[in-house]
Amino acid sequence: MDIAIVTGSAGLIGAEAVRLFASRGYKVVGIDNNMREYFFGEDASTAWSRANLESTVPNYQHFNIDIRDQAFVNQVFAEFNSDVRVIIHTAAQPSHDWAASQPQVDFSVNANGTLNLLEACREFCPDASFVYTSTNKVYGDNPNQLPLVELDTRWEIDPSHPFAKQGIDETMSVDHTTHSLFGVSKLAADALVQEYGRYFGMKTACFRGGCLTGPGHSGTRLHGFLSYLVKCALTGDKYTINGYQGKQVRDNIHSADLVEMFWHFHQNPRCGEVYNAGGSRHSHCSMMEAISLIEELTDRKMNVSYTDQNRIGDHIWYVSDTRKFQSHCPDWYYAHSLRSTVKEIIESHSERSQTSGHESRPTSATTIPASIETILENIEPAGAASCDSVRS
Repeated sequence: MDIAIVTGSAGLIGAEAVRLFASRGYKVVGIDNNMREYFFGEDASTAWSRANLESTVPNYQHFNIDIRDQAFVNQVFAEFNSDVRVIIHTAAQPSHDWAASQPQVDFSVNANGTLNLLEACREFCPDASFVYTSTNKVYGDNPNQLPLVELDTRWEIDPSHPFAKQGIDETMSVDHTTHSLFGVSKLAADALVQEYGRYFGMKTACFRGGCLTGPGHSGTRLHGFLSYLVKCALTGDKYTINGYQGKQVRDNIHSADLVEMFWHFHQNPRCGEVYNAGGSRHSHCSMMEAISLIEELTDRKMNVSYTDQNRIGDHIWYVSDTRKFQSHCPDWYYAHSLRSTVKEIIESHSERSQTSGHESRPTSATTIPASIETILENIEPAGAASCDSVRS
């Protein structure tokens, strides 16, 4: 039987990959030791997701191991050997802020863990496709050097710039920039995945994601932008906007759309490829526009605060150009819009809160500076902030 190994299998992207590959006839081997709970606390635990996979996916087998342990990784790969057709590597420490608090752990998980998996793949199943979930943070803050224009509810790129119509492509430099320590560890892994493809001829690809999101996300303060926004909206917890007047733009890709990218690459793999993989102009929004949309869909006023201190390495404007991938895999397409994705996240959080017995509670007026409050009041509901938001 064909085997797919998925690391971080109980996380947002990992669990989505488990279900997709299992539905298409693969036996799926999951590797996940719930490090997310260690990183972000009990509320971020993915134990619920693992339990769900084990109870609903018949051809799923779980291994509770740490990807930093080469011996254990090798044991798993040796058990399935050349039957492994694809590795979907999603396990990671995913937060800027957390990386700065424990740089050695961050690097050992993101870089050393990836190296262990590449070596296991090379030894036991060298013909398998190796898909790495990278990040747009490998570009550091280079996107912030683009000519940006401040609009009422967002930052936008100058309409005359080559990136204006489709977004940032893979020619963006990864050099001479502040990455954040998280960006550095992911860039090291990204380079390793490319090198194993080019040097050893392995079928590898780096998917440099924007904001990865979906109903399976266990969003926390340090990671999971849309999911955590929804969580705060439903519970009344305070959400703090960090800098850039809340106008920083994110492109958001649904986990199912990203995993379909992985599937399509696996059907037509290449060696050492790199793809930008975000929501593109199809699905993107500013922080303020996201808050407006969530308030509209939940019918709740969010409790929002603001600080001028932006996060190190944070992007002011980032929209992915996915045309390179689409040219290589023309049958792939977006199946989810920003609005439909947020609706799914709201439904998922509501179901989970009912199951856990935690009641969501309404909140009072948003507590933010007058200048920001005035802007928020004038935002039109943002279904999917698109090219129409750009002023010429």
